[in-house]
Amino acid sequence: MACFTGCFSRKADPPTTGAIDLEEELSSIQNIRLYSYKELQIASNDFSTVNKIGRGGFGSVYKGKLKDGTLVALKVLSVESSQGVREFLTEINTISAIQHENLVSLYGCCVEGGHRIVVYGYLENNSLAQTLLGSMRSNIKFSWNIRTKICIGVARGLAFLHEEIQPHVVHRDIKASNVLLDKDLTPKISDFGLAKLFPANLTHISTRVAGTLGYLAPEYAIRGQLTRKADIYSFGVLLLEIVCGRCNKNDRLPGEDKYLLERAWVLYSDNKLEELMDVSLEGDREFDLDEASKFIKISFLCTQQMPKLRPSMSTVVKMLRGEIGVDEKMISQPGLISEQFGKNNTIDASSSGLEKHDNSTSDTTMSYGTMTFSSIYNRSP
Repeated sequence: MACFTGCFSRKADPPTTGAIDLEEELSSIQNIRLYSYKELQIASNDFSTVNKIGRGGFGSVYKGKLKDGTLVALKVLSVESSQGVREFLTEINTISAIQHENLVSLYGCCVEGGHRIVVYGYLENNSLAQTLLGSMRSNIKFSWNIRTKICIGVARGLAFLHEEIQPHVVHRDIKASNVLLDKDLTPKISDFGLAKLFPANLTHISTRVAGTLGYLAPEYAIRGQLTRKADIYSFGVLLLEIVCGRCNKNDRLPGEDKYLLERAWVLYSDNKLEELMDVSLEGDREFDLDEASKFIKISFLCTQQMPKLRPSMSTVVKMLRGEIGVDEKMISQPGLISEQFGKNNTIDASSSGLEKHDNSTSDTTMSYGTMTFSSIYNRSP
């Protein structure tokens, strides 16, 4: 089991207000290369719009080519956002010490002056949101075998974060735009800016809510109770999207079809899962309707209302691979979140107090009975 506790010297998150000393924070992190701003400016042709390949809630992503010919992705965080600083540090802390086939590779960062840039290995085929679910979908043929590979790969990456490293890591923002694809369409989980370390002695952490609506587990979105089960819920939604080839929400569809998870549950109850399948899979000799239906049933197991009923990610991997069966008697209605949080796709909901988590050896943590959603920001996919 991998362990990277030595890379995390901070015992608490920085205060909500006040400056954060990046150099001091980064000095405690091992295995990190520091790039100069000039070097990355040259690599990206002065961060040309031609090289812009993405945009997130806290900045933009550019393609670059280092002096030695290495292609990189440069995630440039906005200068103004203090929360961006915290996300920057979290991302560096989390990913610098771990390696896995299904996680993005961190090359280093830049903290020169007011510039904050994360340097990742470049992935040729962008994200699932843009290729399978977005406008670029026609450029890549997502056969059933490729979709199976992607589903299992993301599940393996999450199982690694949840179970194979100490402390465990909860990603908090698993979604299609945070799954990148390399030249062989191997999936890589990216964007660890919201990640939380999860010591084995805790049952949950009570924290501000941040993530993307449509992927948020109800108990986390409403009560701020974070566990690994929140990631598993998000994965269940993602799994459904990959099988069906559509986003979890589509405002252009009529009300009964707008939300994919709700629609899927209705069709499952009516024994009509075949109506969910992506029409682009028609004629695909690799496509197996029974296997696709099984994947959808696994997504229901992952998105159940009661967190304790959701399987672990290692169990999910085994079910996806066919190593263990899917017990339909264990499937219960998924947890669904209404549009009570407003029109934005993403929330950062802070409680009236500070985050709490118990650092003692007890098995429980303090939790909030109610959550006051005081801020909403657009963490766009």
